[in-house]
Amino acid sequence: MLTKRQNLLETIKGGNPDRFVNQYEALICQPTIFGMIMGDPITAASPMPTPGTQVVNGWGVTIQWPEGVPGPFPVHDEEHKVLKDVTKWKEVVKAPNLDYPQSEWDKYKPAVEAIDRDEVFATVFIAPGVFEQTHYLLGMDSCLLALAVEPEAMKELIEYITEYELGYAKLLCENFRPDAIFHHDDWGSHKTSFMSPKMFEEFFVPAYKKIYGFYKSNGVELIVHHNDSYSANLVPSMIEMGIDIWQGCVTTNNVPELVRKYGGKISFMGDIDNGVVDREDWSREVIAREVRRACETNGKHYFIPNTAMGGPVSTYPGVYEAVSEEIDKMSQEMF
Repeated sequence: MLTKRQNLLETIKGGNPDRFVNQYEALICQPTIFGMIMGDPITAASPMPTPGTQVVNGWGVTIQWPEGVPGPFPVHDEEHKVLKDVTKWKEVVKAPNLDYPQSEWDKYKPAVEAIDRDEVFATVFIAPGVFEQTHYLLGMDSCLLALAVEPEAMKELIEYITEYELGYAKLLCENFRPDAIFHHDDWGSHKTSFMSPKMFEEFFVPAYKKIYGFYKSNGVELIVHHNDSYSANLVPSMIEMGIDIWQGCVTTNNVPELVRKYGGKISFMGDIDNGVVDREDWSREVIAREVRRACETNGKHYFIPNTAMGGPVSTYPGVYEAVSEEIDKMSQEMF
């Protein structure tokens, strides 16, 4: 029997997997909220909220995670919005501190060193991404408008965020030697991308080529990008960026068609919508139906069945575990 790590590699390389990769099993390697490496001095100083809480992060952004919703989001009323005029970003935006003594990093190393890298990928969790960071600061509507009317200021801000990410990436690679990066950045709604492929290529592809290129040149084997939205029109850009697995691809993307068209260049992790299975009135019958559809229509290669959630959790207790159990059943049937 293949290890979880080996089975994932066989799946995304079109080899000989012996079962479906079961959601996040090959990326879970430390007992945190998402099971990934989230402990370091930078995240400790700029935490993400947990359900039912509100925080102010290292960028000065107020973020809420209300109970009963899938994830956190910034507060963008007039009082809390950090950047009200993108042309003034140099005066307002200050990236979090990256300068910590080595002793602070060393505190987190024992947990990382305990990871069985033969079994799983030592995976670093990173959020928010470059686009999300811009709309965290500006608000979604102001951010999208600024891409059209203040392109030079936006490119400067994106470059500033990118340089911060590269500085953070250097520290992560030096201290943890991660095998995989799980990077959040949502690029659309359920029905459409937030911007055209041309605009996306102009503003965000260069940033991610730098970031993901840096990780790949520093020993990271696997780039997993979370984006639980419609972005089928952006897949060529994802390949250009160096993404190995697009996690969060919802059903509106026609994932089976993407697997047929792009399999071998990129793999797809998702095709089970949380809006369908992760509900207060969730049922095993619906979960079994959706898992079967996803597994049968996408096949054994270049696809990992998974809910679109950006981590091994669910909004309602028991859903994630039930999905995993149904995936195991499909492995027994199809392999």
